[in-house]
Amino acid sequence: MSELDLAPVETLAQALRTEINKAIIGQQDTIELMLVALLSGGHILLEGVPGTAKTFLAQAFSYALKLDFGRIQFTPDLLPGDLLGTNLFNFQTSKFSLIKGPIFCDLLLADEINRTPPKTQAALLEAMQERQVTIDGKAYPLAKTFMVIATQNPIEQQGTYPLPEAQLDRFLFKHVLDYPSRDEELEIIARHGTSSGSADLKTLGLKPIATPAKIKAALDVIPNVRLTDDVTHYIVDLVRGTRNDPLFETGASPRAAAMIAIASRAKAALAGRDYVIPDDVKAIALPALRHRAILSPTAEIEGRNADSVISAVIEQTNAPR
Repeated sequence: MSELDLAPVETLAQALRTEINKAIIGQQDTIELMLVALLSGGHILLEGVPGTAKTFLAQAFSYALKLDFGRIQFTPDLLPGDLLGTNLFNFQTSKFSLIKGPIFCDLLLADEINRTPPKTQAALLEAMQERQVTIDGKAYPLAKTFMVIATQNPIEQQGTYPLPEAQLDRFLFKHVLDYPSRDEELEIIARHGTSSGSADLKTLGLKPIATPAKIKAALDVIPNVRLTDDVTHYIVDLVRGTRNDPLFETGASPRAAAMIAIASRAKAALAGRDYVIPDDVKAIALPALRHRAILSPTAEIEGRNADSVISAVIEQTNAPR
């Protein structure tokens, strides 16, 4: 078997990391998961307190990749038409014409996604799964690289609507952003402490480093990364472990196993390998599962959280050698 050429992935990833680091201090684990999500054709939910650069990171990611960027601020009065678009009657032509909403882009930033009612949240379901939207009975395709980066604040619960399970299951990852280290915070002040607003990406020296052809070349590599039967069985055992654990009321879905498989391939390619090892699966298992498994009432009474229970499942599942 000829060796897989990983150069398109390595070149894109290295250039992207270099550009984003001009604007973002730290958050290397976040950037890595966003890269895995991009290469896997997945979506990512970022959870963190205000001021941890969730929005700025999404903007820098899109700008460096030269993606068509769309942003919408989710609010309680947001309607599905505000997101998807609507057909308006043109009196000059006596025909209806589509006014496209912000979802028609390459990368959509769904800011504070949990602040809008389930009816509007559901408008994303078809787009995230099938990369198309249906307006007045007609289907409109979205970009093949369409990606959603959603953000939510874990602290403020007033005026928020928990994301339904069907919505959460369409996110490849749910990533929890930590506060920066002391040294990183000092560097943030040195770099961004001269104004109260976000710095301009061009001023910070960011440059677009990708083209559609380069992104497609990297995406084409991932399905060809080898996934052995042993590692496939390991992925299935991990996912089924969440269903068999009595501390979970509902475990992860079969979609989770399929998503972990493609994400593991992307993780391996980013590490410079054309084959997946169990450590690739372990590295992404927690962010891929934490939002898919629902704790049982017993676990909640005991004060357990999903992260600790999933970590125990990962620890107890035998990995192939």
